[in-house]
Amino acid sequence: MIGLEARLLCVRTLIRMIRSKSYSNLALTKACMDAEHITPQDSALCRRIFRGVLERMLTLDACIEAHSKRKPEKLDLEVLCVLRCGVYELLYLRTPESAVVNLWTEAVKKLKKNSAAGMVNAILRGFIREGKRLPLPQDAIAAMSVQYSVPQPLLTALLADYDTETITAFLADALEVPPIYLRRNPLFAGSEQVLSAAEAVPSIPDAYLLKKRCETAEIPTVIDGKETVPIDPYRSGLISESMALGAAMHIQDLASQLCCMALDPQPGETVLDVCAAPGGKSFTIAELMQDKGTVFAYDLHEKRVGLIRQGAEKLKLSSIQAQIGDARKTEKPQADRILCDVPCSGFGVIRRKPEIRYKSLAESAGLPEIQYAILEASAKALKPGGVLVYSTCTVLKRENEDVVRRFLAAHPEYALEKPWQNLPALAEYGQEMTTLFPQMLGSDGFFIAKMRKLSI
Repeated sequence: MIGLEARLLCVRTLIRMIRSKSYSNLALTKACMDAEHITPQDSALCRRIFRGVLERMLTLDACIEAHSKRKPEKLDLEVLCVLRCGVYELLYLRTPESAVVNLWTEAVKKLKKNSAAGMVNAILRGFIREGKRLPLPQDAIAAMSVQYSVPQPLLTALLADYDTETITAFLADALEVPPIYLRRNPLFAGSEQVLSAAEAVPSIPDAYLLKKRCETAEIPTVIDGKETVPIDPYRSGLISESMALGAAMHIQDLASQLCCMALDPQPGETVLDVCAAPGGKSFTIAELMQDKGTVFAYDLHEKRVGLIRQGAEKLKLSSIQAQIGDARKTEKPQADRILCDVPCSGFGVIRRKPEIRYKSLAESAGLPEIQYAILEASAKALKPGGVLVYSTCTVLKRENEDVVRRFLAAHPEYALEKPWQNLPALAEYGQEMTTLFPQMLGSDGFFIAKMRKLSI
């Protein structure tokens, strides 16, 4: 049956990822690489459905529950994953409805769940018969949870920190294909070398938005000979944010670029990036310094330190010294500027890492203590008059403003500063503590606090 192999690869990878609790991008990439004789078209279809199911899991489960006598969590995992894939394809791809029903009914048989074939067929047909309607609950939070596929506890936490309009726009963006931004290395690339593949971001120097995506960064996919579906390289796991594209540029979201610009490193200075891997911010810091001075880039693990070294070598940046180090303990040299881009819950980047949204809030409850410990330890290495930037890729205030306020209360020698005040187009976004959302500048969700150590 045409198209069955791609769908089987997809659903088997989903099942394996859920059972092993592995990272989606690693599971997907390995599955496609290990698959024998898989065509580019099948690989891209597999990736599209796989990532789409992860992004919309709660939405899909609500649709399944509305047409099933058993709750989704009571179904065998194989059957549940088949139904999720089938409902996703009915809702968001243009595959003929009859083909979707037939293919996923056959898929559940191939997974040795023959007894469930009739149920899968009936649920998918029932969903089609009722107009593929989303069953939105009356309760506003529950309805948002279904519509945007975000667990209610996370929604409640977000709405406690921000207004409904802000969070609605943020979650809607998380269901779209995210933009891909590049950072030009001005030491080795003129703007004309980048503009053939990307367009300049007007308000951010040396930042570029990848254009002509289907030609430069996506794989065209044919579904059943009818539909061309592009696949995003982030969603496919084909590229990572820190990947260096030769010496000319590296891929980096605007938020990370803005974070480095807030640090504002100068040529000849000593800069610490205490949680540096995989290295994207260290690269940008070195470029802003014209590769003059020293950037000490730390990570706990040798393998990740190696990634920093590889990226620096590709970008021909000699000022970066990548070293193993615990941000909470390692003795560090005195520095003019320090970046603390700390481990966090990651809820600002759900458009790139969809499974993050399903993490229990309890899993990140201990992070503020770790974040504060990193901030405390790093501050000891800052020279008087120096700049300390605290940043995260989450939007939860307990990991952001609350940590910074605690630090400032214990350290009156530090004062907040607004970032980017020398750039008029960005000045309005730079508050004393800045939370970025995609609807502002197009970046991921991100937090930045710039502090200066006073000479007292």
